[in-house]
Amino acid sequence: MGGAGILLLLLAGAGAAVAWSPPKGKCPPRCSCSKESTLCEGPTELPDTFSTTLLSLSLVRMGVSQLKAGSFTKMPSLRLLLFTSNTFSVIEDDAFSGLSYLQYLFIEDNKIGSISKNALRGLRSLTHLSLANNHLEALPRFLFRGLETLTHVDLRGNPFQCDCRVLWLLQWMPTVNASVGLGACAGPSALARMQLDHLDPTKFKCRTTELSWLQTVGEAALSVESFSYQGEPHMILAQPFAGRCLILVWDYSLQRFRPEEELSAPSVVSCKPLVLGPRLFILAARLWGGSHLWSRVSPDLRLAPVQVLAPQRLLRPNDAELLWLDGQPCFVVADASKAGSTTLLCRDGPGFYPRQSLHAWHRDTDAEALELDSRPHLLLASASQRPVLFHWTGGRFVRRTDIPEAEDVYATRHFQAGGDVFLCLTRYIGDSMVMRWDGSMFRLLQQLPSRGAHVFQPLLIARDQLAILGSDFAFSQVFRLEPDKGILEPLQELGPPALVAPRAFAQVTVAGRRFLFAACFKGPTQIYQHHELDLSA
Repeated sequence: MGGAGILLLLLAGAGAAVAWSPPKGKCPPRCSCSKESTLCEGPTELPDTFSTTLLSLSLVRMGVSQLKAGSFTKMPSLRLLLFTSNTFSVIEDDAFSGLSYLQYLFIEDNKIGSISKNALRGLRSLTHLSLANNHLEALPRFLFRGLETLTHVDLRGNPFQCDCRVLWLLQWMPTVNASVGLGACAGPSALARMQLDHLDPTKFKCRTTELSWLQTVGEAALSVESFSYQGEPHMILAQPFAGRCLILVWDYSLQRFRPEEELSAPSVVSCKPLVLGPRLFILAARLWGGSHLWSRVSPDLRLAPVQVLAPQRLLRPNDAELLWLDGQPCFVVADASKAGSTTLLCRDGPGFYPRQSLHAWHRDTDAEALELDSRPHLLLASASQRPVLFHWTGGRFVRRTDIPEAEDVYATRHFQAGGDVFLCLTRYIGDSMVMRWDGSMFRLLQQLPSRGAHVFQPLLIARDQLAILGSDFAFSQVFRLEPDKGILEPLQELGPPALVAPRAFAQVTVAGRRFLFAACFKGPTQIYQHHELDLSA
């Protein structure tokens, strides 16, 4: 029913006469006024000299450019308000404040391209709303919040862009007891002319993430790890030029990370933490001077060196990893020297001692512990051959297979998603690779161009499976796994500030906030904060 028909029903229902009678207020120019209704055509500004008992107001072809806040506060008794063929294009917040009795609001055949999210605030009696035949490409989220009495909504005739901006509208419709007319999509081109009520809200991808810079930690670093000790998150950096393992904690007052303790470790390449109840161990793998184990026996004491680790075997460590074997904690240290060997060190009494030498003479650059087929596995990357996969059997690691088509791999990291195990393989120049375990070997899934990469690090942050491909010559790239496609898609570049020779990434959650650490070999460590963005807002 048109606005005029509803007006007649409204007035008849109220027992009012439609015939003209002198209004209590002054009838503005270019308006026709009766006791309870007024129609204005072509006014250059919004009239405001009406009777306070006015029930119906129709405004046609006005010359105003926008409806400002409080435009109708002098007409508190209005039940019906109609706009048609007007030139205004913007409706501000609280434009209809004071109209708590308004039941019918028709804003049709105008040039409205923008409406504020709080424009309809306070219309607690509204039952019929029409925004039909305007220039609206989207509506702000929560536009209809507080309009609990709505029974009819007409949005047809607008050039809606059926992207993430309409998602909230599609989700809102099933939650209300109102008849809603939506009309058709004007874009994007793939959805043009499709009826909005035929769209499937579950098909929209309207959530994304962003990593924004937060803080810089001075001194170069080769590795970064997160760990929880006494219920508090900690970070530890291996800083070779500063000659230390640096432990950081979150300062709740300053809202920044600050140093808590440092361990003397000249030429350190990896600081690997292990927490066993109140006891904290730190393995400091060093290029020269021997690798050491540090220990803190209780929270009120400082860390102290307690053991030199396998001095005859660990000649040039390049990486260290923690793994659990038969219920016992172990470290595996990848050794890159010709005379040394990658060594498995397991706890025995107060210290960690060699359990097995692996892969001698191959100059290993990286070790990665993972679980396949419910068994511990170890993947070693080296400068001399393709990565080799070992599995744990009979109390030792035994070679299982190598990875085909994976020459010149510097490092490997794995992640799990959708029940599958994926592998990120870092190549300095050429293509880094993503592979998936098929039950017997890793198969190539995806290749990504590498430009001076020493790290291709997968990280699960909130609900996002990310992978960061570092670069010594360009911006480091952040990718996100798209579950529907099963591949990594570009998300963003990290910087500015640019990462200078990134070597490791790690994430930590503190007080509900999520942070990413980027350890750099030729520059300071950079810290980013992870944000979730709703594109439908």
